[in-house]
Order: sequence, then structure tokens, then C-alpha cells
Amino acid sequence: MTQRLSRRGFLSTALAAGAFAATSARAEAPLTSLRPVGRGEDLRLRNLKTPEELISASGLQGIVGFSAFNLATGAVIDEHDPEVGMPPASVAKALTASYALDTLGPAHLFTTQVLATGGITNGVVAGDLVLLGGGDPTLDTDGLAELVGQLAQAGVTSVTGRFLVCGSALPFTRTIDVEQPEHLGYSPSVSGLNLNFNRVHFEWKRGGSGYEISMDARSASLRPAVHVASMGVVSRSMPVYTYADSDGRDEWTVASGALGNGGARWLPVRKPEIYAGEVFQAIAAGKGIKLSAPQIVDSAPEGEVVARHDSAPLQTVLREMLKYSTNLTAECVGLAATAARDGRPLSETMSNWARTDLGLSHVAMVDHSGLGADSRIAARDMARALLEVNRRLGLKPLLKKFPMRDAQRRMVENHPIKVHAKTGTLNFVSGLAGFADLPDGTELVFAIFCGDLERRDKLTLAQREKPDGASYWNARAKGLQSSLIERWAVLSAS
Repeated sequence: MTQRLSRRGFLSTALAAGAFAATSARAEAPLTSLRPVGRGEDLRLRNLKTPEELISASGLQGIVGFSAFNLATGAVIDEHDPEVGMPPASVAKALTASYALDTLGPAHLFTTQVLATGGITNGVVAGDLVLLGGGDPTLDTDGLAELVGQLAQAGVTSVTGRFLVCGSALPFTRTIDVEQPEHLGYSPSVSGLNLNFNRVHFEWKRGGSGYEISMDARSASLRPAVHVASMGVVSRSMPVYTYADSDGRDEWTVASGALGNGGARWLPVRKPEIYAGEVFQAIAAGKGIKLSAPQIVDSAPEGEVVARHDSAPLQTVLREMLKYSTNLTAECVGLAATAARDGRPLSETMSNWARTDLGLSHVAMVDHSGLGADSRIAARDMARALLEVNRRLGLKPLLKKFPMRDAQRRMVENHPIKVHAKTGTLNFVSGLAGFADLPDGTELVFAIFCGDLERRDKLTLAQREKPDGASYWNARAKGLQSSLIERWAVLSAS
């Protein structure tokens, strides 16, 4: 059983040893002599389990690599296979946040604009109207409504020319990770013009003659219908979803046998510019502004800015990204940082930054979100990256609290060790990296990566959404992570 620390834990060990001695004096004599306690020996270390014992007790198959440092001194507290490159999963977002903060600065804003290429006379735009994305990963339907409201305030009622949409601020990517099942909303397209994390809301309800279907871009107050994505219900049991790119539209089908009486889910969008344009057009129509169907352009023409919407400051965007682990946000801020740094929006540029600016040696990322399982980083490098970036930029306050767990993997309320970290989960891959505040005031920085890559590689595409045994494996990994952090608290205090 993993030894656990409480607020009394650092004081109780010696008392417990004394109580044991008193009890033994009243019982039968031991069959073997007790080992004498050396002067100055810390009794907590005597029963402290080794990393190998903790890993064996967890029952995890595969590889476990970790590294822990004293945050103030940089001294190594504990390590195990610290140089083995492992998939970081969403722990990669902590590295991406560091990269974006270092490159763009915490006050950076992503701006979406509406341009008019001709003058406005009596409410009529004598030219084209352009919805120009600025790479904002957080733009939602309410944000588009704000832009339309600014147009209405300017007196715009119609446009003589075209309605253009442009997402050239960032390179288009059809899906974040091509190895994910097509229908998973956490692997959408990436563009310089994104809306609702590039997801469309699919809802169904059983009716008298079948199912009532809706596809919309809902927000807290609006539910504009979407036409660039459609859904057909097909009488079959499997596969649950199919997708086809048909004449510039996302055409989905769903198996009727999987629907039940009703439900809803978010599906990924593969045509993000047209999606945002359709929603903008629908909201504009509700304000009496007539626009033609949106057309994509590769670069925005010159024009007067007639409306603009700014994102929250980057620091706020990153805090939300780390809290909710949004893949689209990670890809957008990473690509924006690379574009600002050297103009080459490639994920490998972040790896080069980590090597040259942070001194890492075992890092090779294929994306900025960690969704791609081919990314690799070693635990020691991840911990050193967090150590250095926290010194420079103060990363720790952006990370969310991580709940410690007991030997039965249950969350422990009011645990004396406080952890702020980024988790990462893929099928049979679990990571945790961040900071631990110990009861004596010491702060640690650490990274833990667990992975049964052989088991993961055997999964078929159809098994990747919810493979058998994955949640049980992940729960065991989280229990091991808590046990290791408690081990480090003892080592540090001793």
C-alpha cells in the first residue's frame, strides 16, 4: 500500500515508532532482533517504497518515466527512465503555452475583422464585404453577432458585391490528427477563421415517422441553422457515423440503431471558413443586412475596417486552454507563435525553440496539442522546460489543480500536498506535469509519463474512441502519479 502523507504525517512517524516499542515490550519477544535505528536516521525512509515497487504495485504495463526537481534550487529529487521519449498527450499544451507566451506575450490579442472594399452610401456597401479571421481559436457565434451588431450600428443594410471569407492568417489543416476517427469533435479542422472550436451541434429526437434532426451553431442565446454540414439517418447498426466531402459540404450519416430516443453531440467541421460565413450571413439577415452566400478567398483584399472583435488576452486564452484542454486552441496559438517568430507555421519550429531556448535534447513534436501520438518528449526535458519557463514567465498560476488520490484511487479532499499541473490522456497513455507545493513550503516541478505503446498500437481505428480497458488503465496511472508525488514529499522533507 502506498504510504500517504497528512498534515500530521511528518510528525507522527516517530510517535508511531515509540508506540510500537511500548507495545512490543508487553508482547512476546520477537523471533529475530530488530535492526537498531541509526543516529540521525529518518524513519520515514525505512518504509518508503522504491519507484520500481510503486510501478509494480500499480499493475501498469509499458513504460514509466518521471523526473522531479526542487523548484528553487533545481536539484534532482527523484528520477526513473527520465530520458525515454514518450507521447506527452495533452501535457504538450503546457509546452505550447510556454512557447506562445514567450513569443507573443501575455497581452497578445487575436482580432477578427469585417472589411468593406467600397464606400458605404445610404447603408449600401459599394463593393465586397470580407469576414477576415485573425487566428482566434475562441471566436463563437456570439462573437459573430457582435460583429454584425457593429455593422448594423454603422447603418449597413446590403452589399453590392460579394461576401468573402478569409482564413489565411493560419494554414488550413483538415484534421488535427489523421489517426483519429472522423466524427470526434476534438480533432476538427484548423484555420485562420474558426468558429465554436470548429464544431457543429448535431441534435436528434425520435418523432412519429422517424427522427427530427438539427445541425446548428448554437451559443448561449442563438441557434442559427447550418447548411454546410448535413446529417442523414440510415438504417444500419454499424458504423455509427460516416463522412463524405461532397461538393464543398460536410455530409454525415448516422446509424439509426445508435440513436435511441434522442440526444446531441458536437461534430467536427471540415469547412471552417464557409461554416463561419454561413452563420455570419444568417445573423446578418436577422438584422436586416442582406449578404450573398460566402465565398472563400486565399488572401484578403484591401478595405476599410467596419467591425472588429478581439479575443481575451493570450494569458486568459491559455488559462482556459489548459483548464479545458482544447486542442484547437493549442494548434492556433502554436501556429500563431511560429508565424510571428519566423514565418514558417510548422510544429517542428516549437521543438527547435525548446532545444535552442530551453536547452532540451529529447523533444520532437508533430503538433501543438499532443493529440498526435507520434510526438515525443522525455520526462526530464519536460520538467526542465517547466522549471525554466516558470522562472521567466510564471507558468504555474495558469495550471489547474490536480486532485491527489488514495490507494484505492479515490480523490482525497484537503490533501496537504497541493498540485497544479497539466494532465494528458490518450489510449493507454497518461501524463502529468506541473508543480507540487509540499506541507513544509518546498515547491517541486515534475513530469510523469506512462504508456503501454505496444497495446495502443494494436488498436484498430474503430476501437480508438473507447477501447476496452483504457479507462481502467488510466485510473491506475493516475493512482501511480499520486503515489510518486507523495514519495517525493518524503524524500524532499528528509
